[in-house]
Amino acid sequence: MPPSSDRTTAAAKPANGSGGVQSLERAFDMLERMADAGGEVGLSELAHSSGLPLPTIHRLMRTLVACGYVRQQPNRRYALGPRLIRLGESASRLLGTWARPYLARLVEETGETANMALLDGDEVVYVAQIPSRHSMRMFTEVGRRVLPHSTGVGKALLSHAPAAEVRALLARTGMPAATDKTITTPDDFLTALEEVRAAGYAVDDNEQEIGVRCLAVSVPDSPTAAAISISGPAGRVTEDATDKIVPLLQEVAAELSVALADTTGSA
Repeated sequence: MPPSSDRTTAAAKPANGSGGVQSLERAFDMLERMADAGGEVGLSELAHSSGLPLPTIHRLMRTLVACGYVRQQPNRRYALGPRLIRLGESASRLLGTWARPYLARLVEETGETANMALLDGDEVVYVAQIPSRHSMRMFTEVGRRVLPHSTGVGKALLSHAPAAEVRALLARTGMPAATDKTITTPDDFLTALEEVRAAGYAVDDNEQEIGVRCLAVSVPDSPTAAAISISGPAGRVTEDATDKIVPLLQEVAAELSVALADTTGSA
């Protein structure tokens, strides 16, 4: 999700320009701005970033608090509320469901297991998987949570995050070694992210599990940070195979991005 400074101000949007209800558009815009802020936010900050009058912001927040989607903290600042958790969990499951046909194509064309993962807080959570048909294959339980530093999807998800945010995340989670190949220092991990940005894909080369190699790319313009990957035995997911798999991963990620952005199907 883009930072608040890049978001079109709510005041600049034409009233009901989409044929919808302006107050709803503004309420959801407030929720997204709060998510961008990553924590507590004050009314004046929301007014400044959105361009809306302070009384309008106050009315929107009061309604969202009453509905449980926002909570007011003891310091009078605002944070996202617990009712959003259920919506987020359902949306994550739906996102995995929508991705399955695209993952199935990856399995069909590569023969290896395909995954989709999201960044949820400081962790990577797997929301969809289509397993390889090989008897020797990789299996990751949907719903499994892992730390980003030892996975291809984690690198892909964090590849465009500011270095300071990545360092802060790593400080919170630590960098335990899953194998002797795991990256265990922030400087080395940031260097790895530079390589991801330059190459256009991420690699987990025996870093999460010995004998396993994973290739991953982020899903561009996804409504939430998402990545897809191919994983399999290192003897099959070789350097030669990488040259064939990565362009396919990038093509499928672009197609999935378009599908996720298509909000007109139920209009």
